[in-house]
Amino acid sequence: MHTGEMSVFPRISLKPEVTEYLRSAFLNKEVLAAGGLQEAERRFQKLLTCSSHPPSYTCVRASTHLAPLEDIGLRLKEELRKQQNGSSSAEELSVRIARHPRLADVLLLPVDGPRPVERLSSEVVVGAQCGSAVLRGAHVFAPGIVASPKYMKAGDPVSVFSDVEGRCTRGATGFQGNKVFVGNGVAEMDRSAIFATDTPARGVGVRMVDPLYQSPSFDGVLPGMVFLQNLPSVVVGHVLGPQPGERILDMCAAPGGKTCHIAALMGDKGEVVALDRIRNKIDHIRQNAQMLSLQSIKAYCFNSTKAVSDGPTHQAEGPPFPPESFDRVLLDAPCSGLGQRPNMACTWSLKEVCSYQPLQRKLFHAAVRLLKKGGVLVYSTCTITLAENEEQVAWALGAFPCLTLQPQEPHIGAEGMLGAGLSPEQLRVLQRFSPELSWDQIETTAPLACRADRDTIGFFIAKFLKT
Repeated sequence: MHTGEMSVFPRISLKPEVTEYLRSAFLNKEVLAAGGLQEAERRFQKLLTCSSHPPSYTCVRASTHLAPLEDIGLRLKEELRKQQNGSSSAEELSVRIARHPRLADVLLLPVDGPRPVERLSSEVVVGAQCGSAVLRGAHVFAPGIVASPKYMKAGDPVSVFSDVEGRCTRGATGFQGNKVFVGNGVAEMDRSAIFATDTPARGVGVRMVDPLYQSPSFDGVLPGMVFLQNLPSVVVGHVLGPQPGERILDMCAAPGGKTCHIAALMGDKGEVVALDRIRNKIDHIRQNAQMLSLQSIKAYCFNSTKAVSDGPTHQAEGPPFPPESFDRVLLDAPCSGLGQRPNMACTWSLKEVCSYQPLQRKLFHAAVRLLKKGGVLVYSTCTITLAENEEQVAWALGAFPCLTLQPQEPHIGAEGMLGAGLSPEQLRVLQRFSPELSWDQIETTAPLACRADRDTIGFFIAKFLKT
């Protein structure tokens, strides 16, 4: 697969001020001194291109605390075969599932795409978030539909387009703005039901039968046994290294994938405290824990920046907690999210993109105080900016002399990026998942695990020890 074939979508659409901000980070003085302008510019352009495309595989975390990986893999294959038998697509995929060589709880499934799909005359337009979900194997749920043909009925074949910049008016019968084709499907509802004003439509609005990128739909597949999770997010749990009997804090826990992974890695022995400031997200974490039969998770609705109790010892079980209450802390921080893929457009202003750094630092202060001496703190983001990643590490090492950077296991991503004044040794122990580095070099014939380690979302991990 060569660049021409891989690039079926335009580069990610960003506000010009945001593009310039990112360019200045990726073409900073340290980078230019090390590799030159041409190489830095090439990397940046590849980043903008690969951001709008989905990874070439689906990553599934298996609940190996409930059953062996091999058994889960066989059951998953069986379930997906059943799904294919029910599908009307002429071109059936044989179900291929590979194990990850270094992650004992990960299964990988190849994504077939981009495929040659002919556009139909009837067009349904969906929101950008919905369009991205379709590119990763989802059907179109009714709330995601913003425009449809005037007389669309259930059973009509339709082409689905993603409204890249969010400009389409809900309820429109057509849209001529910036839209991207994501595949063909069959309407499951009449137009009148989708845009009914009295009761909001729910459920599948268009069942995708011929998507541009074909990957299995995991809707209702083996709940409790398999969990869709981006590969770097699974790596975070392993890097944290939770041990049975420990007390661990997940500071920004929603939607709970990493919380549940931590509890599973501990064999559900010990305590995992999950905090998030949004109530319904906490309910979601509790539901996930229940579905995965995990008893060690305690979830609380709480602002983690205030999670340290300053007064006399806090008697209640929940937050705030006395200093040095936890053996390990995961700070998977709120961030600008610019590493997510596929992401065809971000409408944020530069002010919004830059608004996370102060919050991340407040959370860092709380994390360090809550961590026991000899404890491990892992900081992670799903973004690509220097300010939220390497610059935060440089700041933390200066602000907290008790912290030292630690090597990570497994180390699957690239090393940290130049530009924050960190030493080569420090950059080597950081983990920056940079899909742009191998964007035009990933052969589709390469073993799935080789592709999986490089063709990820953009992500960052730093591991610290408190002394």
